[in-house]
Amino acid sequence: MGISVIILTYNETKHIGRCLENLRGITDDIFIIDAYSTDNTVEIAKQYGAKVYQHKWVNYAVQFQWALDNCPVSTPWVMRMDADEYLEPPLITEINTHLATVPEEVSGIYIRRKVFFKNKWIRHGGFYPHTLLRIWRKGKGSIEQRWMDEHIVLSEGKTTMFKEHIVDHNLNSIHWWVNKHNNYAIREMVDLLNIKYGFMGTDGRLLESNDPQAKRKRFLKEKVYSSMRPSMRALLYFIFRYVMRLGFLDGYQGFIFHFMQGYWYRLLVDVNVQEFEEKLNGNSSREQLVALLKRDYNIVVE
Repeated sequence: MGISVIILTYNETKHIGRCLENLRGITDDIFIIDAYSTDNTVEIAKQYGAKVYQHKWVNYAVQFQWALDNCPVSTPWVMRMDADEYLEPPLITEINTHLATVPEEVSGIYIRRKVFFKNKWIRHGGFYPHTLLRIWRKGKGSIEQRWMDEHIVLSEGKTTMFKEHIVDHNLNSIHWWVNKHNNYAIREMVDLLNIKYGFMGTDGRLLESNDPQAKRKRFLKEKVYSSMRPSMRALLYFIFRYVMRLGFLDGYQGFIFHFMQGYWYRLLVDVNVQEFEEKLNGNSSREQLVALLKRDYNIVVE
């Protein structure tokens, strides 16, 4: 019972070898969709026998759907991985042992994920257990078309959950992490603006799916968080994570992570939204919104 893995890359020299070496434990069918890396990512991927394609980057959702539409996947199952992730040995065993016995009515498999930050497992603050739909039957899954926080959505079938873990362990510096989240903040800004002004089509399939964790998080984000005052919601979210969800138990590294990801990043999103709305100067027409996104952020909305 074969499985193919799809990985999106851009300048992942630090991670791609570790990831591909690890994935040898479950498959040789690995597809790399590279956004024209300027380092040795492509060369390393080819050395491991991965099938490498290059495609111009728009956003994660567009890139991944391009992969689903264009990669010649011939296996019954497809898996989504990031270059900075790897499978723990028990998950490799679980996939090899149990994938072939998954009932026909099951189209998707959830995997638990551990997030490491500065070599520390972030176990609190709502970050564990974190389950994601990462394996699905070929042809049964597509990705939400959003600028941020996109999920795989099944067209049909039930889901099940494996017991073991994927590990998200990025090896880059805090400088890289900050730059990455600067870019994330712009993408998050686009989704929040769309919630308020409705200038793009909305992919609402996740809220209609049978994914309780993702549905709950999406509902809270779009119906609760987005309706709160921008001057308060980042602080309240950080307090919720760090105090109420016991993020303080993650120690010094955990404080940095929860503060930066749960407060600084969320505040940065809100500042970007505020600056964008000031540029609108009262003109919230679709034409003005689209023009500003293209002019100032190089984001093209069809």
